[in-house]
Amino acid sequence: MSRLPAFAAPADGRLTPEMLAAYEAAGVVVLKGFADPKACKTLRDHTLALVERDAPAAPASVFSTTSNVQLTDDYFERSAANISFFFEEEATETGPKAARLNKMGHAMHDLDPVFDAFSRNEKLATAAASLGFADPRIVQSMYIFKPPGIGGEVVCHQDSTYLYTEPGSCVGFWFAIDDADEENGAMAFIPGAHKGPLRQLNARGADGKLATRVIDETPFDSVPVLAPAQRGDLVIFHGRAPHMSAANRSARPRHAYTLHMVDGAARWPAENWLQRPDDLPFRGF
Repeated sequence: MSRLPAFAAPADGRLTPEMLAAYEAAGVVVLKGFADPKACKTLRDHTLALVERDAPAAPASVFSTTSNVQLTDDYFERSAANISFFFEEEATETGPKAARLNKMGHAMHDLDPVFDAFSRNEKLATAAASLGFADPRIVQSMYIFKPPGIGGEVVCHQDSTYLYTEPGSCVGFWFAIDDADEENGAMAFIPGAHKGPLRQLNARGADGKLATRVIDETPFDSVPVLAPAQRGDLVIFHGRAPHMSAANRSARPRHAYTLHMVDGAARWPAENWLQRPDDLPFRGF
């Protein structure tokens, strides 16, 4: 497959049988123009204001899929129930904060009214229902900065490694806030590979520490297919769909906003990294 399945976004959000068949086959589908570009710009501007107001001036916590340094960081674990800021590994001590950040997460959709409005609307709820969710729960939100020059590589992985349910139910909803292409680190997927097993599982051990262990040694042996996107496009992908993105060495940022949903009917293990206090439960639309 040289291209990922892409369609004009349905006006009401409901995926057609053709779209659902493409998603089932590839594990990913691109819906062009799903979100209003003006709403994306509003979210972008609001995020930059939050960064200027709340992000630390110097790197306090780093996020990296190559070193996984965050897995030993209490700040990372606390981010499950608040709005936290993670810097790039190559970030310096000075310069605009947004140009040094890797991401912001992981509870904006529940704690910030602008993110809540973007994340919870009838169109997205209809899309989730058409995918078969009986009881959709938004478990995390991430605003990805992918800043110019230092935006780090995201290695090939499956999101169900980190957002595990029994049975598996994780689905990612990735919104392009900036245009994304090969030059500035667009996402890429291995179509059809979601039909294979989950390769790794990140879980809390008996000692309480997080670790990622291999549960299936089958390699990702196909070349990922690029998913270029324009502001407002939505990429929906299965929790076992292997995906990655190259480092951003261009002069352009590649902002994106990602939501992850699971089905409330599935079991959410206590070993998952992301745990919420009783007064901030997972909820849907």
